[in-house]
Amino acid sequence: MGARAAARSALDVMLTDAAINDGGVRRFIKPTAAVRLAASLARRPARVAGRLGDLGQELARAAAGTSQQVPPKGDRRFADPAWSENWLLRRLLQSYLATVEVVDELIDDAQLDWRTERQARFAASNILDGLAPTNFPWSNPAVLREIVDTGGANLLTGGRRFLRDMSKAPRLPASVDTSKFELGENLAVSPGSVVLRTAVFELIHYRPSTDAVREVPLLFVPPTINRFYILDIAPGRSVVEHLVAAGQQVFVVSWCNPGSEQGHFDLDTYARAVLEARDAVAEITKREQVHINAACSGGIIAAVAIAHLAATEGTEKVASLTLWVCALDNARAGTTAAFTSRETAAAAVAESARKGYLDGRALAGVFAWLRPNDLVWNYVVNNYLLGKDPPAFDILYWNQDSVRLAAGLHRDFVHLALDNSLTRAGALEALGTPVDLAAIELDTYVVAGVKDHIVPWENAYRSTQLLGGPSRFVLSTSGHIQALVNPPDPNSRSSYRMADSPPADPHAWLAQADMKQGSWWPDYVAWLGERSGALKAAPKALGSRRFKATAKAPGSYVRAA
Repeated sequence: MGARAAARSALDVMLTDAAINDGGVRRFIKPTAAVRLAASLARRPARVAGRLGDLGQELARAAAGTSQQVPPKGDRRFADPAWSENWLLRRLLQSYLATVEVVDELIDDAQLDWRTERQARFAASNILDGLAPTNFPWSNPAVLREIVDTGGANLLTGGRRFLRDMSKAPRLPASVDTSKFELGENLAVSPGSVVLRTAVFELIHYRPSTDAVREVPLLFVPPTINRFYILDIAPGRSVVEHLVAAGQQVFVVSWCNPGSEQGHFDLDTYARAVLEARDAVAEITKREQVHINAACSGGIIAAVAIAHLAATEGTEKVASLTLWVCALDNARAGTTAAFTSRETAAAAVAESARKGYLDGRALAGVFAWLRPNDLVWNYVVNNYLLGKDPPAFDILYWNQDSVRLAAGLHRDFVHLALDNSLTRAGALEALGTPVDLAAIELDTYVVAGVKDHIVPWENAYRSTQLLGGPSRFVLSTSGHIQALVNPPDPNSRSSYRMADSPPADPHAWLAQADMKQGSWWPDYVAWLGERSGALKAAPKALGSRRFKATAKAPGSYVRAA
């Protein structure tokens, strides 16, 4: 993971800063880090002088038209041909790139401790990203053309949108045209029914689309900080649809959107809910074993629940465990050690306890500032400078469809991250028993994204070392969400690395893993199928006598504001 990317990672910084900063970027800017950076560089005057000399020479080459600076591959900000064809814009771009490079090198030269280095790099990255010439109307060729074409009407339209967006949290440009989507119409349309509703979750049973199904069913445990339908985003790109078509019996937990009255919901509450859902699936399918697939924060909850089973009655009720973009090991995950002191965490927990929840809009704001070029400045240009409508993209709609996080679970997640307690047997107690992940001696399938800015892939990888059973680790070339929404497509450029028996060092695994083209979904279907028993006739009805089918999927909890 690159240095700049490393400065923008992980879950617990979202959980602390969102609680006490309304989702803004202010708490990411640490004046003490700037002071320490300056002091460290002051002790290395020769190195600083050399870097500034290099910058001066590069700026001179840019001015003379001989610079070889080009933007990184895939940097969409500078895709307009004018950045390479127009002599003035090309010089401006090359000067900007040279400055970014030198700032990055100076932070390296300062040899700061890990915490200060990450704080300084994050702040510098955000400032430099904000100062990119694409973000100003007078230096963005697309905006200049639009001003000429519309007589400046684009700036008037953009100005009105700016005032509207800044009037409410999280005070960010709109990223999606929400008018184009509706749950049950063009999102989350796989047929199924709610077969269990509790105060914590709804359980959805999806209708088989094949005449025969695998004996062992699959239960999805989604994240608690997003709605579940990323798993059933749209026809042709739904992992639920894909697995059902492969003959898998699929069930999904849909969490309630907690309010102040659910503030007491904690890690035990959600772990108990996973076990309750598992038991319902087992009863409906008449099969004692159930596969559990859990994503992001849902993976933490599922692992804790299964560890409780291991400590009490054994894990025979679980056929396998799948973890998607989930970090059970938070060591150096880009967060608490860098941005969050225990005092800050305590303030965050106290604030969410006062409300009874952590507002999902604030989480969305922090999430955006972890990837400002993609999730902030891109829309500043599109919405405010070009005066255009944001795109209609289903994943972006899901991303802004925020939910709340119960105060009790927020508290437990923050403490878990601060102490990194899942990495030490018995350091965490859940449901009255000590948690030992090594006691989970199940086959596991672990997926990560190499470009994931929430869960660095190395942290996801370390789950293979914590869990007691054999693991297959899959590394997608995508980010946090695209690693999951990765359907087979002959025209796709996606790829992934995969290997069984992962060694302790993630980079040793990377050196030996096979690179495969396409989507990893078919491999997962095959892996799951090998562990799902024989085929049997598909059930004619959803649910069972005890767990009756009621509302149609996607249910009511997913719609709750």
